[in-house]
Amino acid sequence: MPAKKSGVRAVSIEDLTRIKFVRSPALSPDETEICCVVETIPDDRKEYRSHLWRCNADGSALRQLTFGKRSDSSPAYSPDGRWIVFVSKRGDHPGIHLLPSDGGEAKPLVEKDGTFSFVSFSPDSQTIVCLFRANDPIPGAEKKPDKKSDPDAKPPKREAPIARHITRLAYREDGVGFYPKDQWHVWAFDVATGAGRQLTKGRFSEAWPIVSPNGRDVLFVSNHRPDPDRDPYRHDLFVVPLKGGAMRRIPTPEGPIEAPSYSRDGKLIAYLGHSQPDAPWGVVPYHLWVVGTNGTPRARDITPTFDRESYDLTISDTGEGFGIIRPEWSHDSKSLLYIVTDTGSTLLFRVSAKGGDPKPVARGQWHIQSATFGKKGKRAALLFGNAAAPAEIGTLELGTSSSTPKRITGFNDDWLKTVHIARPQEVWFKSTNDMRIQGWVLKPYRFKTGRRYPAILEIHGGPRTQYGHTFFHEMQMLAGQGYVVFYTNPRGSQGRGSEFTASIVKGWGTVDYEDCMAATDWLEKQPYVDRKRIGVTGGSYGGYMTNWLVAHTNRYKAAVTQRSVVSLVSFFGSSDFGYLWKKEFGYHPWENKAELERMSPITYAENIRTPLLIIHNEHDMRCDIEQAEQLFAMLKMLRRKVEFVRFPEEPHGLSRHGRPDRRLARLSHILRWFDQYLRGRKGRAG
Repeated sequence: MPAKKSGVRAVSIEDLTRIKFVRSPALSPDETEICCVVETIPDDRKEYRSHLWRCNADGSALRQLTFGKRSDSSPAYSPDGRWIVFVSKRGDHPGIHLLPSDGGEAKPLVEKDGTFSFVSFSPDSQTIVCLFRANDPIPGAEKKPDKKSDPDAKPPKREAPIARHITRLAYREDGVGFYPKDQWHVWAFDVATGAGRQLTKGRFSEAWPIVSPNGRDVLFVSNHRPDPDRDPYRHDLFVVPLKGGAMRRIPTPEGPIEAPSYSRDGKLIAYLGHSQPDAPWGVVPYHLWVVGTNGTPRARDITPTFDRESYDLTISDTGEGFGIIRPEWSHDSKSLLYIVTDTGSTLLFRVSAKGGDPKPVARGQWHIQSATFGKKGKRAALLFGNAAAPAEIGTLELGTSSSTPKRITGFNDDWLKTVHIARPQEVWFKSTNDMRIQGWVLKPYRFKTGRRYPAILEIHGGPRTQYGHTFFHEMQMLAGQGYVVFYTNPRGSQGRGSEFTASIVKGWGTVDYEDCMAATDWLEKQPYVDRKRIGVTGGSYGGYMTNWLVAHTNRYKAAVTQRSVVSLVSFFGSSDFGYLWKKEFGYHPWENKAELERMSPITYAENIRTPLLIIHNEHDMRCDIEQAEQLFAMLKMLRRKVEFVRFPEEPHGLSRHGRPDRRLARLSHILRWFDQYLRGRKGRAG
């Protein structure tokens, strides 16, 4: 092992507060500048602050554009290069703001009580199109504050309603909360005056708006089935005149549709999707489709045999994940670029617009989270990284068939110089039926040959995501504190094709369990692992598998289950989308309760002897905290070694973007538990 540099230390829990999280690259139309968002954690650790930064395409002239105790997001350049538009809350309400690209102060274009998303320009740069969803009215809000008599007067504070009257099946969403009465609708705002007009109305929500190259129409995605909540994966493409008018449907096969984009000449539309709307989520990969703007030529799958998912499903705790980009047409409209999840990497691929076999255009093992493009089609701006460092901004030259991304920012370089980053070793091992499973092992800080270390098996959520070539603070911290960390992609994960992902449909706790056992076998055989001191942890589906493992084997010395599923019966109604999971599990509870109970870890809770720490979030709408409450109560009554840590106010994704002080506390509890039961170091609760 290379000698340690003087002054380098182990990664700690506190290092989470020192990382700068880079987001949302935007490439200028002439491809000479890049704007991005940099998110930091202030000293109070109760929030995040994000500001816009800009640099030249070679990384020079880097400077901060926005400041203050606020969060700016979603930057985009106007086609004429004059403006950078972004979303921020700088007054009483969120709004869209314009910043002169040659310098100056940002000015609000529009501020409304609601949420803005999918903000973009018309080709002539005179109109901004977006989605907007209004919040429910606040009682008394019709009386605006009298700023003349009281300059500090504020609008009425939003409070919980007296009651919520629910009539829809889909009435809430994790990370969003309870839906307002308004739907997502397409709006257009005049850049010069800020005057706005609502282009769509009604009971259906819209997504992915974009203006046509001739500036006449707005293309968007919507589901107009009689009950979209029960039938959520049957989308359609629509266009509506930018000046307002009746919408028109563009015929496509039934199925989900994401990220439509116009060809440069405006004759064709590309989108991501598939034609099997009744398939379980993540099993049928999104392919690249092309359809004529007027429905002719008819929609056609141009990557029918390409068995990989067409968006980013590589997960990390330094980013939100699940990123989708619009397919980017070449300058001559003859080929397209898009991102693909493949065997531990997320890469940029190119395919002919006529169809064929997509080819990677970025060499190496990378996690490309986002990509944007300019008018010339010669360069892409990327948000990308690998396991050695958090993601940074980079560029990729598109003139050749395949090239290596070039990193141009180093927001985390100073921090990285002070810590030891464990370099993962990629391994492949065999499970049942000779199935080869991919994994990575991190060795502890100051690793010494001949010594045996405690080890932790990490299991990802999803289940149809993947671990891969990306930076994980949690895993680096555990390695820094003296643990061998092993993370793998068992069957059911993404990156290996539809047969691999489909292998656990109607069979959670089968071959995925076998693969986790094979991973544990591999760990036990390593000469540097103490086979009597192996722990396991995971969140969401990874929490389900943690529960399943400790209910079916006593091989683990300690376990931490996070935001987990324990009962598939109650999950049906307590999860925001649980009612849709018949596609995954085969049955509704009233159809075959026994089969759902067979796949539920709580059915086998009496077998759990492993010391178990349960971590869950009180505002989790994906895996409701009632799941954790059931397991904790049962294990306490069985007099097992169990503790329960609840985080107030937090949704499902605490580990990725929860309140910073709570993220630190979560890591402290995980480390405390493993230190106590894998190393005999009993510490206080953090």
